[in-house]
Amino acid sequence: MFTGLVREVGTVRSFDGQRLEIESTLAAEIGDSIAIDGVCLTVVARVDSTQAFEAVAETLARTTLGTLEPGSRVNLEPALRAGDALGGHYVQGHVDGVGTVRSLGDLTWFDAPPELHRYIAEKGSIAVSGTSLTVAGVDDRGLAVALIPHTREVTTLGTLAVGDRVNLEVDILAKYVERALGR
Repeated sequence: MFTGLVREVGTVRSFDGQRLEIESTLAAEIGDSIAIDGVCLTVVARVDSTQAFEAVAETLARTTLGTLEPGSRVNLEPALRAGDALGGHYVQGHVDGVGTVRSLGDLTWFDAPPELHRYIAEKGSIAVSGTSLTVAGVDDRGLAVALIPHTREVTTLGTLAVGDRVNLEVDILAKYVERALGR
C-alpha cells in the first residue's frame, strides 16, 4: 500500500527488459516494495545506492516501465509501514492503464483508456505515474489535474511533454463501490 506521495526521483542505471536497476537514496532492503512510477515492484538486490527489481511480461505490457532506459528518471515511493501517516490517498501500485499527455497549461490534460472513465470523478483522486493528484476536470477523453509548483519540482511530472505516456491508477474505492453494487 502506498499514498502517492513521491519520496524521491531516482535514475535508471540499467534495464535489460526484465531486470531494472535504479539509483536512489532510499534505504530499501531486499524484499521491500517500492512504487516505481506507480508500479509496485520488489527489491531483489541492493548494492550501495542501487536497487534491483524484476519486471515480468504482464507488468511491462500494462505500464510504461518497458520504455525505461538508462538515465530515465522515475518517481519512487516506499510502501507504507504500520504507523506511517497517510497524506495522499490509498494507492496500491497496481496500474489500471496508460494515459497520454494531451495538453499542458494551468491544467494538465491526460487522455485515459475508455475503460477507466467510469472511475474518474471531478474532485476525486487519481495516481499519475505514482503521484497522488486531485482530478480538476473530466471530459469524454480523460481528465485534467492542476500541478502545483512543488509537485512539478519533486516529481517527474514537471518534465512532461505533450504525447508522453503515464501510468494511471484510479481510486480503489471507486472500483470497490462498483463491485459492491454488482456492476
